[in-house]
Amino acid sequence: MNKLIITALFATVLAGPALAQKEKMVGGAAMYPTKNIIENAVNSKDHTTLVAAVKAADLVETLSGAGPFTVFAPTNAAFEALPAGTVDGLLKPESKKALQGVLTYHVLAGKFDSKAVAEAVKKGNGKATMKTVAGGELSFSMKGDKLMVWDANGGYATVTIADVYQSNGVIHVVDTVLMPKM
Repeated sequence: MNKLIITALFATVLAGPALAQKEKMVGGAAMYPTKNIIENAVNSKDHTTLVAAVKAADLVETLSGAGPFTVFAPTNAAFEALPAGTVDGLLKPESKKALQGVLTYHVLAGKFDSKAVAEAVKKGNGKATMKTVAGGELSFSMKGDKLMVWDANGGYATVTIADVYQSNGVIHVVDTVLMPKM
């Protein structure tokens, strides 16, 4: 066997699943499984509001950390659908704690890809509930082949892009901002 092939095999074994996972396109940018949640999110043109909110809430360092995390990432359109003034109000320095609560409500501790969530839904006879980093709960169900995420107020989001793998977890793009009980 030549040296190049042996080197390639060795590199594949060391890199493990990260090499096996291909990048996905989100917001016009490739999301690389070798980069962390923040390193990828800042490149998505569909998530500029989310990135600004994460910065305003001082969560950049946390979401750049080892994790693993599962993030349900609302798009800009999801934030725009909130009542007028909601986003501006949450981005004010005096609303930092509330903003942190809303953002961490979109995060689970652990790495839950769509297959894992779908299996939990199946085991739960059509529904699964998981605790968020904020301490609240999100519920999950399936509508055909679409994963649905329900918040504490009965609102729901549809996962529009699933399984965007990161070095420190996985992102699922959602079409609605999920709101904790306030």
